Amino acid sequence: MSPDIPEEDSRSIVWFDIDNTLYSANTKISQAMGQRIHAYFLTLGLDDNEASELHHKYYTQYGLALRGLTRHHDIDPMDFDRKCDGTLPLDELIKPDPRLRKLFQDLDRTKVRVWALTNAYKNHAQRVLKILDLEDQIEGLVYCDYEQIGFTCKPEPEYYHNAMKQANVSDPSKCYFIDDSQPNVTSAKDLGWGHCVHFCEVGLEIVDGGKAKKLVQDINTNGIPQIRNLEVLRTVWPEIFV
Repeated sequence: MSPDIPEEDSRSIVWFDIDNTLYSANTKISQAMGQRIHAYFLTLGLDDNEASELHHKYYTQYGLALRGLTRHHDIDPMDFDRKCDGTLPLDELIKPDPRLRKLFQDLDRTKVRVWALTNAYKNHAQRVLKILDLEDQIEGLVYCDYEQIGFTCKPEPEYYHNAMKQANVSDPSKCYFIDDSQPNVTSAKDLGWGHCVHFCEVGLEIVDGGKAKKLVQDINTNGIPQIRNLEVLRTVWPEIFV
């Protein structure tokens, strides 16, 4: 093996989404974020209705509203990050959860590595992990690099391939993954990720692509378990907990 290529870790890898997965939708962070993105669209000279429709269109078409903005408008993605993610009062909205930290501590690190996989930029992801007191529990972070032209995001296959490359994983069946987006976990499963779970707090409301949405039970699960409490991972993935 080339000395420049690290030897692949034989352990499996657990990928945790961050937003609306590591904290509850009850925090209303998606609503706060939606308001900020809407305000950003208004700076393009759109009225309220136009801004709402274009926000939802870009989110649906590209996975992130920002990707549509960077493709079709002369905007600086880092300016977007500063004014949207960067102004969220996260310290007021989320707090450390000892039960969540214990869940991470109980993952058997002789069997798995633990990484985060997010569509946010690194600054926001790191802020959330720090506030939740999980920084030391996450071994690696794969994020959307807003500074890269044409950056990818979930649920695009390229994003998952890049994540595996960054984590030096060649066998997708070794990937455990939990995300609050059904398209994201479905995409991962279609790529061969072996243990996908959809986190969905049924009955709660979120803002998705600028539109309010009530979370409901999956009808077509594609064989993917749906849970509404992260503690259930101990039952769904018993083989990787101590």
